[in-house]
Amino acid sequence: MRNISLVVEYEGTNYHGWQCQPNGITIEETLRAALEKILDHPVKMYSAGRTDAGVHAFGQVVNFRTEKGIDLTGIERGLNSMLPYDIRVRSALERESSFHARYSARSKTYIYTIHNAPRHSPFSFRYSWHVPYGLDSPLMNRGISMIVGRHDFASFKKKNEPYRSCEREVLKARVRRRGAYIYIVIEATGFLRYMVRNIVGTLVLLGRRKMTSDDFERILNARDRDEAGPTAPPQGLFLRRIKY
Repeated sequence: MRNISLVVEYEGTNYHGWQCQPNGITIEETLRAALEKILDHPVKMYSAGRTDAGVHAFGQVVNFRTEKGIDLTGIERGLNSMLPYDIRVRSALERESSFHARYSARSKTYIYTIHNAPRHSPFSFRYSWHVPYGLDSPLMNRGISMIVGRHDFASFKKKNEPYRSCEREVLKARVRRRGAYIYIVIEATGFLRYMVRNIVGTLVLLGRRKMTSDDFERILNARDRDEAGPTAPPQGLFLRRIKY
């Protein structure tokens, strides 16, 4: 039995997120349907993460098992010939039997893009959050540095979402401006649902000077979702990379 992993990129606008669900088309079901046609057998597919509706990915990773002898290039090309234009397989690899896309991952990196200009661009509205107000990106960078390390991120989880523990370890976090665009990069060993988007929404309040750095630290330590800022919209979020 072969254990094969795929690195997949997708534009999430037209999908109801990654995970299969009854109320809309998802990336998982679209990819699995194409894979089952190529392999001619049912496929159980495991993903490194479950992105929400409207979220994009440069480097989603999945793995599946098959006894078919189709070579990796054939699987990659076959999938890309069948998938819609907004989903592409970047690579296919043969893995050891113990590899699991989710449980073998050492860290995940997300990037969030803010278009900080008086008017939005029609060429970036699908891939960024347009914020027309002035944002102090150095102040936002000082604020995000507080989340590095192991913390309880209950203030930044999806409201009323149950977790056994809200502790996660953030390895790197930074805010950088390039012209009219602000990029927020967070690498962690794991994430809560909406965690990045809720951190971004709170950082925007900090960047607008609606709160201070002390307020941001207080919110982190409060472990209360009601204390944090709004949830940033999904289209600015990208799953950048999974490290193994």
